[in-house]
Amino acid sequence: MADRILRRATLKDEPDVVWCIDRAYATYARAIPDLPQVSQGIDRDITDNIVWVAELDGKIAGVLVLVPGSDSLTIANVAVDPANKGQGLGRALMETAAAEAIRLGTPSLRLSTHVNMPENVALYAYLGWAEVGREGNKVHMSKEVHA
Repeated sequence: MADRILRRATLKDEPDVVWCIDRAYATYARAIPDLPQVSQGIDRDITDNIVWVAELDGKIAGVLVLVPGSDSLTIANVAVDPANKGQGLGRALMETAAAEAIRLGTPSLRLSTHVNMPENVALYAYLGWAEVGREGNKVHMSKEVHA
């Protein structure tokens, strides 16, 4: 089994974080023309928000970007390098998001995904997330967290 570490990202990680996010979204970027450049501004996220990385054998294989709010913690991005799918990294990052929300004292997590990513909506629903609305091409979801 690969050596797995979850840790907070530093600015030194920025190129590898961008690489991981871009790889994770490459298939979607080709299929969804209005998908934003999701790795853009990751240096600001590392500085201003909460960014976690999952490493496998010393290489960044997953990323979690969290944006704190007064009543919720928003998952701005969760990405796993496709070469490392099935390793439990996505689940570990989502569990990290819930732990951060509890640590910060926020009662809920929020995220938005794209309508053309129905497998994401289904996965989040399976993990206990509820759809709370749609706006344009976005599907908004939330999940209550408890200590």
